[in-house]
Amino acid sequence: MSSIEIKIINISDNPLPDYTTAGSSGMDIRANLSESSAISPMERILIPTGIFLEIPYGYEVQIRPRSGMAIKNGITCLNTPGTIDSDYRGEIKIILINLSLEQQVINHGDRIAQMIVQKVEKAIWVETKKINVTERNEGGFGHTGSN
Repeated sequence: MSSIEIKIINISDNPLPDYTTAGSSGMDIRANLSESSAISPMERILIPTGIFLEIPYGYEVQIRPRSGMAIKNGITCLNTPGTIDSDYRGEIKIILINLSLEQQVINHGDRIAQMIVQKVEKAIWVETKKINVTERNEGGFGHTGSN
C-alpha cells in the first residue's frame, strides 16, 4: 500500500483522523461541537469537524458513512461518497441524516464519518460516432436479473 503526505490543520481538540487497523482504508473523522446536536427522524444536519486539508493535485478525499452508526443509530451521510476536491481549503463538514424513527444525538468527539484518500484520473473526451458493443450493451437497471 502506498502513502501520500497531506497537510492538515486541526482546530478541534479531537485527535487527527486515523486508520483504526492496519487494513483500514478509511480514517474516522469526529464531530467538533460546542454542544450536542439532536437530529430528528428524516432531519439533515451539517456537522463541523475542525479539520482543514491541503489535498495534493491529482487526489481527492471521499467522505463515507460509518457502518456502525448506520446499523445502530440509523445515521448516515448524504451525498455519499462526498468528494473533497484538491483545491478546496475550507473546513470539512459532514452532512448527516437520521433515517431512524427516533431522535438521535451527536456529541462532540463522536466518530461521524470516514475519510478515504483516492487518486483521481482526469478524463480526456474523444468524440466519436461509434463505441464498442458489449455483451450487456444497453441493458440498464436490473438487467442482470432479480437476484
